[in-house]
Amino acid sequence: MESIYYIGLDVHKKSIAYCIKTESGKLVREGTIKAQRESLRQWLQELPAPWIGALEATIFTGWIYDFLKPHALELKVAHPQMLKAITAAKKKNDRADAETLADLLRVNLLPQCYMMPPELRELRRMLRYRNLVVSAATQMKNKMSGLLMEVGAPYSKRRLHGKKYFSELLEKVEDVPDSVKELLVLSRGNLELFTAVQKKLTKSLREEPLIQERVERLMSIPGVGEVMALTWVLEIGEPQRFKNARQAISYCGLCSAQKESAGKERRGPISKKRNKHLQTKLIEAAKLAPHWNPQLALIHDKELKKGNRNRATLAVARKLVEYMLAVERRGTPFKQEVSAKVA
Repeated sequence: MESIYYIGLDVHKKSIAYCIKTESGKLVREGTIKAQRESLRQWLQELPAPWIGALEATIFTGWIYDFLKPHALELKVAHPQMLKAITAAKKKNDRADAETLADLLRVNLLPQCYMMPPELRELRRMLRYRNLVVSAATQMKNKMSGLLMEVGAPYSKRRLHGKKYFSELLEKVEDVPDSVKELLVLSRGNLELFTAVQKKLTKSLREEPLIQERVERLMSIPGVGEVMALTWVLEIGEPQRFKNARQAISYCGLCSAQKESAGKERRGPISKKRNKHLQTKLIEAAKLAPHWNPQLALIHDKELKKGNRNRATLAVARKLVEYMLAVERRGTPFKQEVSAKVA
């Protein structure tokens, strides 16, 4: 019977520390290599086979995972927040971390996290860049308003970012230093650039055949717009990863952390262990969705009667998650119930 080797990889920007062990825990080899494709290619040629690997999820993990996966019997990605064996260790260095990963892997105690397919990861990168551009555009809008307020110039907040009104404003405004006008023109140019970029990225994602059908099905839910649907698809990846809606709600950061000991349970604030991109978009959607969806409006009104507006928003966001997960699993567009029942 051919023995299997277990490899722990501690990944960094410029280097990768590795540790190779047998199933019994015997150390075969350890060391450090450069985090470059050529170095990894040479390292792979010297590896004993077959092997199973584990590496911690970091910003550098994606390309290394894709590069090594075809050569491994199995390659797993460890959840960084659940690796208490590393973070709580008294002795902590790269080689020790790699050895701990190898040990957790060979005894089947590695806290594994979901690794999205490469095609969806590429699209997710575009979506997150689009969100960054939108945030920069909002900063430019706020800066333009701030510059005008600093010099006491009157303006219409509703019309300020219209191209025609902005040109007329620069001509009519009085007692404004030339430096402020130059900054306003510069800010306006940046705003137009950011707006054009985000529209181009959104159009590319909208027309992507890989996710187009899923996005259209999700948009059949009243209250779910294009950006919300894109965010769900590209942040969730494969909906089958969730056993039930409660797991999806927890992943989206719409519930509080649970702490139970000796039969006593204590709930804290909303947990920070979540997908922040999904959480932000769901909260934004939940504030507008009741205007378009009667069922969500009933849920919002019921919670609002208890006197907590934030709780009402969270309740709507949770129901949106349930709707989207159901549509994904069923594979058919959303159908509005004739008589809405609120539990």
